[in-house]
Amino acid sequence: MEEGRREEMRLEMESRSENEEFARVVVAVFLSRLDPTLEEMDDVKTAVSEAVTNAVLHGYGGGKGTIFIKAAVEGKDFSVEIRDQGVGIRDVEKAMEPMYTTDLTGERSGMGFSFMEAFMDQVEVISSPGQGTVVRMKKRIGA
Repeated sequence: MEEGRREEMRLEMESRSENEEFARVVVAVFLSRLDPTLEEMDDVKTAVSEAVTNAVLHGYGGGKGTIFIKAAVEGKDFSVEIRDQGVGIRDVEKAMEPMYTTDLTGERSGMGFSFMEAFMDQVEVISSPGQGTVVRMKKRIGA
């Protein structure tokens, strides 16, 4: 891709757990134009999976809703935003702590945001109760 040229991709999909894999694949195909390493590709796919899963399980509680994904490439910089219009997060700082989860079934580890931070260069979470959640992530490819 030409240096300085920006390209964007947008996807809107139903909040369903089976769409998590679809989101991973779509974002991975879009990212491929930057010729990432296998590790870079896996990092981005994992981070996207975690963000989409959070939207499905926590944002919408497994119920109906829409997940919006926007990705962009500019030079070697890749950015992705996963947004929902769900219940929102009361305390973002607390939610981003490792092992923190609101899941009472014991099935969730509370490591979603930690994985996103480990695999991406930058993670920003914007949320408030009743307003949904926006997760913005960036990664430099080939750095």
